[in-house]
Amino acid sequence: MRRVRFTDSVAQRLVTAALADLGVRYGGSGDDTPVDPAHFDPPGGAFLLAHLDGQAVGCAGWRSHGTSGEDAELKRMYVTDAARGRGVARALLAAVERSAAGQGRRRVILECGDKQPEAIALYRSCGYARIPNFGYYRDSPGCLSFGRVLTSDW
Repeated sequence: MRRVRFTDSVAQRLVTAALADLGVRYGGSGDDTPVDPAHFDPPGGAFLLAHLDGQAVGCAGWRSHGTSGEDAELKRMYVTDAARGRGVARALLAAVERSAAGQGRRRVILECGDKQPEAIALYRSCGYARIPNFGYYRDSPGCLSFGRVLTSDW
C-alpha cells in the first residue's frame, strides 16, 4: 500500500477505470458524486494505491464525512480485473480503516449500488452493516449504505 495524492496520475488512471466499471453497471458516468481532490489530503482523508508485482492494481480513499469528525466515507474503491480474487480489496479496505482510525475516525461509511454484488459481499464479510442511506444517491433506487465501527486496536 502506498498513500498518494488523489490527483496522482496512477491514481487517476485507476479512478477512471473504477468509474468506467460503474458506468457499465449503472450507465452514465458511473458516479456523479461531487469529489474534491483536497478532501483526500491528511488529516481529513487519504488516498491509497495497492500494488502487486510492482504494478498498481487497486485504489481506495476516505474523506471526512459530517461535522462530528468521527466518520470517514470510503470512496473510489476499485481493484483491476486481473487482481481480483487475490485479497487486494480486503487489504485496501483494512488499510483505509487503519488510516481513518489513525486520524481519529471511529466509523467508516460508504454508499454502494445493488449492482455490485462482489463489493456488497466484501463489505458484509468485513463486518459492515446496512445503515440509513446518505450522500448523493441516498434517494436513488438501488442505493445501499453500509457502516462499520472501527475498533480501538488499530
